[in-house]
Amino acid sequence: MLKNKKIILGITGSIAAYKAAYLIRALVKKGAEVQVVITPAGKEFITPLTLSTLSNKPVISEFFSNRDGAWNSHVDLGLWADAMLVAPATASTIAKMANGVADNMLITTYLSCKAPVFIAPAMDLDMFAHPATQQNLEKLRSFGNQIIEPAEGELASHLIGKGRMEEPDIIVQRLENFFASQTELQKKKILITAGPTYEKIDPVRFIGNYSSGKMGFALAEACAGKGAEVILIAGPVSLKTQHPNIRRINVESAEEMYQAAVREFAESDAAILCAAVADYRPETVSQDKIKRENKEEMTLHLVANKDIAASLGATKRSNQLLVGFALETSNELTHAADKLKRKNFDFIVLNSLRDPGAGFQVDTNKIVILDAKGDAISYLVKSKQEVALDIVNKLVTLLQ
Repeated sequence: MLKNKKIILGITGSIAAYKAAYLIRALVKKGAEVQVVITPAGKEFITPLTLSTLSNKPVISEFFSNRDGAWNSHVDLGLWADAMLVAPATASTIAKMANGVADNMLITTYLSCKAPVFIAPAMDLDMFAHPATQQNLEKLRSFGNQIIEPAEGELASHLIGKGRMEEPDIIVQRLENFFASQTELQKKKILITAGPTYEKIDPVRFIGNYSSGKMGFALAEACAGKGAEVILIAGPVSLKTQHPNIRRINVESAEEMYQAAVREFAESDAAILCAAVADYRPETVSQDKIKRENKEEMTLHLVANKDIAASLGATKRSNQLLVGFALETSNELTHAADKLKRKNFDFIVLNSLRDPGAGFQVDTNKIVILDAKGDAISYLVKSKQEVALDIVNKLVTLLQ
C-alpha cells in the first residue's frame, strides 16, 4: 500500500530522532518516496547526512538552502505529498502545529500540506500528560490530524510511563492501514444528512435546535476519505467541507431536507441520517415580521414534518443500508432499540445528553452502536472525527 507513495517525514528535537532512521528504511523498503524535513533542534540528535543517505534525497531544514537566492518551497512540498508524518513530535512542535506558529520549515510545510497528517509524540511522561499538551493534541485531532499515541516504557529521564514514540514498524503499519482504508468505499455513493433545520415563523424568526453539524460533517469527511462519493445534505451551518469527493446540498427546512434526501437516496448505496430534523413546523408562516406591540402572548399551531427516516426505511432496497441517530435523555437503550426497528435501520448510533462530552455544539461524542442483530457496542468519549471513523468502519463491514 505504500508503493510509490510520497511521504514527508518531519523530525524534531527529541532523543527519539534516532528512530527516524529505522522509519525511513522501512518506508523505502515498502516502495515509498521519503522527503525529510528536520527542525534545527532535530539536527542536534541525528545528522542530515544519515537521513539523506537513507532517503536518497537532500534533507530540508532551512527556508533558504544557500546564498544564491534558491529556496525550499513549503507550498510545493505540501502539494507533492500523499501523507505527512511528524515523528518524533516534541511538545514544542505539537504546540506550534496546534496554534500555527510558523517559525521553521517543518511547521510551514505542515500548514501548507493538503495530505493527511500523522503525528507521533515523543516526550517525558509529565510533559505528555500536562493539560497544555493534551489540549494541543485534541486541537490537532479536531483539525483532522491523526495522532499515533506514544507507548509506555522507560523514557530518557529513566522514569517509566507513557511518552515513548511508537515503534517504527507499528507506525509504518498505521500508514499502510490508512492507505488501504482509502479504497474501502470506492464506487460507493453515501448520502449523509447533517446539522439542524430551521422552521420559519416569520421572515426573522424560526424554530430550530442546537445542532452544530460537526458530527455529520466529520462523517462526510470520513466516508470521502475511504473513497466514497458523498452527498452531504446540510442544514443551516457555517461549517465547510474539505474533501473533493463531497457534493454539498444546502437546505434550510425539514421539507427541503426531505425532498433532497428522497431524491438522492434512490441512487445511493447507504444513507447516514445524522441531521437533527425538526419534528414540527408552524402551520402558517407570516409574510411580515410579527410585531410584539399590544400582544402579551403569541400562540403557534404546529404540524408534523414528514419523517425522513421512516420514508427512506420504507423504500430501502435489499442492497441499501440505512443508519440512524438517536439523541436521548432517558431510557436511552430502550428508546434507541425501538427507533431502530420502527425506522428499519441497519444500525443506529445512540448518544445521551446525560453523558459528559456528548451532544450538541461540542467537539467530542460518546456513542453506543446498536445493530439489527441486537448487538450493542459502547465507545469511550472521543473526538467527533474519531467517532466518525468508528461509525464508518461499522458501515464498511456491513457493505462488504
